[in-house]
Amino acid sequence: MENYSPGLHIIATLQSDETALLDKFEDFKNLADRLIQIYGLQKLGEVYHDFQPGGFTGVICLSESHLSLHTWPEFNKINIDIYLSNYMRDNSATAKALFQEISTYFKAMVLVEQTIRR
Repeated sequence: MENYSPGLHIIATLQSDETALLDKFEDFKNLADRLIQIYGLQKLGEVYHDFQPGGFTGVICLSESHLSLHTWPEFNKINIDIYLSNYMRDNSATAKALFQEISTYFKAMVLVEQTIRR
């Protein structure tokens, strides 16, 4: 890769009125697995947890780095952390695409977004 950059890190808070999507992790896990396959990423491990009375957290370890998400249905909020390194290829566009796909899935509005070029 010419002009090597270690990767793109996106950290954001979203708001969504789709509280049913924020409640339990199962549907999001299916989405994440599908996106990992579509974008040619390699999952190394994952941990998901549903909270009571609602909300979930999910952390996916990738060979390219990670994707994590935490929801608060009682506040209509989602925190996302996506970092994809560029070791074998430039994954900047993939990080942006994952962020867009996840935002669209939750029908969410971006409240805060930080993009860090590592």
